[in-house]
Amino acid sequence: MRTFEGIILGIIQGLTEFLPVSSSGHLVIFQELLGISAKGITFEVMLHFATLLSVLYVFSHDIIRLAKNALHSKQERHFVFMLILGIIPTGLMGVLLSDFFSKLYDSPAITGFMLLVTGCILFTLSRVKPGAKNEETMTALDALFISIAQGIAIIPGISRSGSTITAAIWRGLNRETAVRFSFLVSIPVILGATVLEVKDLSVAGFAGFSGGMLAGMIAAFVSGVFAIRFFIKLLSAGRFHYFAYYCWFIGLLVVCSHYLF
Repeated sequence: MRTFEGIILGIIQGLTEFLPVSSSGHLVIFQELLGISAKGITFEVMLHFATLLSVLYVFSHDIIRLAKNALHSKQERHFVFMLILGIIPTGLMGVLLSDFFSKLYDSPAITGFMLLVTGCILFTLSRVKPGAKNEETMTALDALFISIAQGIAIIPGISRSGSTITAAIWRGLNRETAVRFSFLVSIPVILGATVLEVKDLSVAGFAGFSGGMLAGMIAAFVSGVFAIRFFIKLLSAGRFHYFAYYCWFIGLLVVCSHYLF
């Protein structure tokens, strides 16, 4: 992979990871368009790790707050427990269904269909109003439900941010708590996926990071920081569901191009 190609895919990853349009789906599509051979999820996990750094950077204040006050504040302690619960279903799905998910990354057609599904998920936000649950009042069932949504989003074409935010709103969380929980619960999951993937890289013949991969990771971090902040503004303005039309358009385009050309 050339440096220019890595940068393009990194920017796509950083922007689409946090906007509700499926980063994995867009990576599959653009790898196909650019003729880049990056089968499986190794390259994507590296880019996900770069966007993980974006989350750590933007939400550093919340992370420090939770770390300092979890032992002394009932609200912070409860929220940390919810985050721990939110890791379990996603982690189990990622480990037990890893082979199944990996195969899906080789099919642009499946990605197109899943983008249509993402559009439907996002469109429901125009019909459901945020609730009043916050860090202290959200329940274990809320955390588990959001985590399952995050696990399903491993499928290319299903948006992680879109699925988790929508699941949180469905469960009655307010917007601020939904955003904070969605991003913070992604940290250990993405980190764990990266560790598991890196462990197997040498077996697959991985000799080191290429210039294209490193450039892609830097681009993903920078664009990720921008996308998170833009994402929060859109959700606060109640315009999140507008991305449903984009997902439907891209999904139909991919499906039609696969079967007609």
